[in-house]
Amino acid sequence: MTLLALAVGGRGLVDPDEPVLHVDDEAFLRSRAAFETTRVYAGRPFKLEEHLSRLAGSAARVEVGSIDQDELARLARLALEAAAAPESVLRLFVTPGRNGAGRPTQVAMVSSLPEGLDELRDRGIGLVSIPLGLDPALRASSPWLLGGVKSTSYAVNMAAEAEAKRRGADDAVFLAAEDVVLEGPVTNIWWRLDDVLYTPALELGILAGVTRATLMEEAATAGYEVREGAFPLSHLAAADEAFTSSSIREVMPVVELDGRRLGAGEPGPAAADLQGRLRECASSA
Repeated sequence: MTLLALAVGGRGLVDPDEPVLHVDDEAFLRSRAAFETTRVYAGRPFKLEEHLSRLAGSAARVEVGSIDQDELARLARLALEAAAAPESVLRLFVTPGRNGAGRPTQVAMVSSLPEGLDELRDRGIGLVSIPLGLDPALRASSPWLLGGVKSTSYAVNMAAEAEAKRRGADDAVFLAAEDVVLEGPVTNIWWRLDDVLYTPALELGILAGVTRATLMEEAATAGYEVREGAFPLSHLAAADEAFTSSSIREVMPVVELDGRRLGAGEPGPAAADLQGRLRECASSA
């Protein structure tokens, strides 16, 4: 992705090549910061208010300090106007600022979309399972583990993606103890058996995805029953089809799991249906 535009609290629009953070910012020193990412359709960020609300919650969990959601929305507008890219990616970051200064840094940046997403969607992706070794309910009951928080402490997530590619797959899915399915490094996970859609429950400490919530509503409208819970990997492996969801990748069909074909080994009808419905939601927002 190419950075197209950048806006910073207290500074306004900034040249993308200009420095933004000080070396003693806690985001650099300890990776203590929060962020949100949303896709931009026809120049409009999808469900920006929901993303801002979740960002405020994440910022509170990592103790970034008080953030200004109205200012972040203003910065987003500035960056989007400067980027002039109708189809793009908007990222919002909040950091604690310089060590001990007590003045959070707020940033909005617009980037180009990753290449090849539609081609990947057409063929479907392969996943590998990555065990975390945690009790299934531990992240939800242990706030220090930051379950459900979008912080910039993403080293484990990126290492999991790298491991997936090392094994010849496209992405990963995290497992709790007893092979309970959680989520992907940057996605939520879904699968279908007959007319029932399954997805891990938020009570497991997974991210409350904005796209996930949208698909929950659209799935019900489409006539699917949605069941949330703690499901083993074997349940996912026996599915008729599966897919991941995220703001940028949208609905991404899964055709292989741990080197074995999943379902028919090709993108399934529920994924196609919900992808179309997601795009309709975005166009009407």
